Amino acid sequence: MQNAVAREAPRSRRAALLVPLLLFAGVVVFLSVGLTLNPREVPSALIGKPVPEFVLPPVKGRSLGLSSGDLRGDVSLVNVFASWCVACREEHPVFLQLQREKFVPIHGLNYKDRPEDAARWLDALGDPYTRTGADLDGRVAIDWGVYGVPETFVIDRGGRIAYKVIGPITPKLLEEKLRPLIAGLRADGASAKAASGPRPGGSP
Repeated sequence: MQNAVAREAPRSRRAALLVPLLLFAGVVVFLSVGLTLNPREVPSALIGKPVPEFVLPPVKGRSLGLSSGDLRGDVSLVNVFASWCVACREEHPVFLQLQREKFVPIHGLNYKDRPEDAARWLDALGDPYTRTGADLDGRVAIDWGVYGVPETFVIDRGGRIAYKVIGPITPKLLEEKLRPLIAGLRADGASAKAASGPRPGGSP
């Protein structure tokens, strides 16, 4: 009996030593996977789903507000910005460039900003937005799953969220990801529209 107990004791010690080693290995694997992820591309539960229903008044000095109904019919961008956001200033020239090119409609969702500050910011830096909604209390941004500013959403023709970018849009990101994505969404939308159109001869 004593021999059996003696043999069992080393096994127990080995098992006790293995537990922390296994836990450590699990943490290492978890961190390794996390380091390979792009923080700009945090998955959103809203990808592929219609934009949340909302209606926002225009930013001070602008005539067009923003609502979910405005985000159907064409591929577009929704940019969440604020005058107090340093990174928003960094990405602003990219949106001005897109506006000059008329490449894609850009809509602004102004997040928790004072009306005077938002108007002054757009007047000073230029206004690239087709429509600009004032989300004064941030409730609409919460429905969109916004973590902070800036964030930008790509919206397809049907008003569904196709892609989300966390952080500022850089020229590289624009050229390598957003331009091809927008062109692809437009092509897909055109193909779907053609497929659903009337058949030759006028038959449905």
